[in-house]
Amino acid sequence: MISLNKEQLVKMIDHTELSAHSGEKKISNLCSEARSFGFFSVCVNSAFTRFAKEKLEGSSVVVCTVAGFPLGACTTETKVFESRQAVESGAGEIDMVINVGALRGGDYERVRADIAAVVKACHAGGAIVKAILENSLLDDSQKAIACALAKSTGADFVKTSTGFAASGATAEDVALMRRVVGPKMGVKAAGGIRTLEDLRRMVAAGACRVGASASVAIIEATAAGG
Repeated sequence: MISLNKEQLVKMIDHTELSAHSGEKKISNLCSEARSFGFFSVCVNSAFTRFAKEKLEGSSVVVCTVAGFPLGACTTETKVFESRQAVESGAGEIDMVINVGALRGGDYERVRADIAAVVKACHAGGAIVKAILENSLLDDSQKAIACALAKSTGADFVKTSTGFAASGATAEDVALMRRVVGPKMGVKAAGGIRTLEDLRRMVAAGACRVGASASVAIIEATAAGG
């Protein structure tokens, strides 16, 4: 299993709170933890982008906001508007859900154009884009096609899951994604990563970023020699 020290680990983590019942109190706590532990980012719903940015002022923690979340079934124009507004409100990263239905239906140009439009809008504002595939709904061929499409648009990362489907990240999926996109594009594992062992398994498979709500427990396990 791959060995990571605490400093390396915290900079790989997007500390995440995306539940429907989250309010400012939860987001404020999320930001306080991220500031204290030095996580790379907080990942929040778009309604909390500006709030999180204000809470993190003066820190190096990035605000990551989701778009088209969690189904990816809204229009491209909606995803672009949501992404652009989030960037204007302080988001440095956008995790957008691809059009899963179009992918499963074989309409690959629609999928590509959807991602490309969000990438164009975000890059214009200086933000990076992670394309969420929702792997539990795809077969291996569809996962590979989605990765290739995302890479062709200039997206910065591909991401395994929203965390809201039947299952989340697997090491096998991460390894497949890494093989398709190559060594330079980012791969983010998210969904069901709750322990230090889970995280190490994803990194060993090729992930360079991990989304987790159990980030604090993972770091505490590292400090305890886990």
